[in-house]
Amino acid sequence: QVQLVESGGGLVQAGLSLRLSCTTSGGAESSETMGWFRQAPGKAREFVAAMTRIGNSTTYETSVKERFTVAIDNTKNTLYLQMHNLASEDTAVYYCAAATAVVPFFQRHLPSKYDYWGQGTQVTVSS
Repeated sequence: QVQLVESGGGLVQAGLSLRLSCTTSGGAESSETMGWFRQAPGKAREFVAAMTRIGNSTTYETSVKERFTVAIDNTKNTLYLQMHNLASEDTAVYYCAAATAVVPFFQRHLPSKYDYWGQGTQVTVSS
């Protein structure tokens, strides 16, 4: 059974950092593309960042590009999202997603391209 389990969320003050983790199991370890999405209350789920296992090609949403870093540790089957200089608008539930295929960079923002999803971890940034 494919599982993606996020962790690392919490309450943090604006300007500080947080690192999210997503551990995969049950076959998700072979997913070619992995990504992070987030959903704030009353808003649609939005793309944050994605990365391919082969070639380590990364894609970021514009508002996080200079502050967030996505990385994969294949030895630990874990996807990370390092977030710096957090702001109140970063408050959301963050979801890990995995795609069995290599998703082209121009499609990585589309939730429909991902086959598996985690349950999400809450990130709350206080100002």
